[in-house]
Amino acid sequence: MKLSDIIKNCGVATVNGNVDMEITSITNDSRKACPGCLFVAVNGCGNDGRAYLGKAIENGASAVMYEEILRSDQDDKQGVHDNNTPVTRIIVENSRVAVAMAADAFYGHPSGSLKLVGITGTNGKTTTVTLLYRLFRKLGYECGLLSTIANYVGPKRLETANTTSDPVTINALLAQMVDAGCDYCFMEVSSIGVEQERVTGLEFAVGIFSNLTHDHLDYHGTFAEYLRCKKLFFDRLSPGAVAITNIDDKHGEVMLQNTAARKVSYSCHSAADHNCRVMEQSFEGMLLRMDGAEVWSRLIGAHNAYNLLAIYSTAVELGAPKDEVLVALSTLESAPGRLETIHGPRGLCAVIDYAHTPDAMENVLKTLREVAPEKHLACLFGCGGDRDRTKRPEMAAVAEKWADRIFVTSDNSRTEKTEDILEDIRKGFSPAGLAKAVFIADRKEAIRTALMVSPDGSTVLLAGKGHENYQIIGTEKRHFDEKEIVTEIFKQCSTI
Repeated sequence: MKLSDIIKNCGVATVNGNVDMEITSITNDSRKACPGCLFVAVNGCGNDGRAYLGKAIENGASAVMYEEILRSDQDDKQGVHDNNTPVTRIIVENSRVAVAMAADAFYGHPSGSLKLVGITGTNGKTTTVTLLYRLFRKLGYECGLLSTIANYVGPKRLETANTTSDPVTINALLAQMVDAGCDYCFMEVSSIGVEQERVTGLEFAVGIFSNLTHDHLDYHGTFAEYLRCKKLFFDRLSPGAVAITNIDDKHGEVMLQNTAARKVSYSCHSAADHNCRVMEQSFEGMLLRMDGAEVWSRLIGAHNAYNLLAIYSTAVELGAPKDEVLVALSTLESAPGRLETIHGPRGLCAVIDYAHTPDAMENVLKTLREVAPEKHLACLFGCGGDRDRTKRPEMAAVAEKWADRIFVTSDNSRTEKTEDILEDIRKGFSPAGLAKAVFIADRKEAIRTALMVSPDGSTVLLAGKGHENYQIIGTEKRHFDEKEIVTEIFKQCSTI
């Protein structure tokens, strides 16, 4: 594709060089730059891509695109302003928007060749997109998935690193989906992804809002800014799209105030376009009444009733037959690391869940309490390092409210000291809460202790890791799979 066609909608300020050349690849990683490549230097958080312009040119990039830099900058020493270098230089107003629009153009606007469904919200994104992907495959459609757990192009699984990938990766994957004949793609859309323009240029057929609670304030600074970034996703939907919102969340209607898309609501408590009510539930599943029809689901918990209602609403609004959707819903199993249960000796039940926010952990603990009110309930959790510190004492308060015994341990401590994180959590307990809390920094030892000391028939929630099979301590990523650990402990200690 000609460079001139790629940069047409990139907010170009000035161009120095040949724009009629053929571009064979696009990247925002200087290590992947090569002849025929357009390298876009993106201004990231704490990392200015312009520092790698020299390296991209050295690796053979045919063109580079970046926000304007001064000749006195260090980049000048790396050949950026060397007019003897046969590299086309394109200066743009906003590098984040530019890379998104360039990627969209280079890959042939793939989001417009399938129906792209995006969901945003604090909790439930992964479960919802994963189950939508499975549902539509059961309905006979070829689908793609872009999620926290994994990306799928049809049935092919690809690993993923972020909730919302960079624009080059997203558009490359969407193009693969189009080539594979996919009809739909279901995608998680994070607030950070919206703010950093990672979904700019994408054509969404449906946008879904789940809920908004405390998270990512380490990045956004304030809850108002966090809300603004979520809302921006809906503000940018086209008139031909559908905006589906949970009106039981106090921010649900706010999300759609300025959207041009057709508005659809869902609720478990109020009058809405689509409604759901939990009739009964146990560890085996729950009976739901959805738009007047009963359906049995293998999932449990009020939060999953909302997830399933969002899935049902989306499918119906996309034109799927209601009866077929309900039948398919009844066969769906939860996403990996979401209320996964492992039964062990002495009637113990370990429940592994990704809940890592106060609201998510309260939803899970409340569900476990409702399903088995007579059982002793233990909660093991930690908090991630280098992330929002203000939610740490709130996590403690939630655990104290619902659990009979609490085990506070490490999560992904990253470059923070685990002891400092545990101390922040400690501040959220009352004296009564501290009396039933045990602090064990080593997570594997904490799991072992929780299973050993819990009374017969106990339910033990392991919160925070879910599908993750690693733990990050310092800058080291270590293998850590809680399903493997629990299974090992149960096998070794058959008389726990």
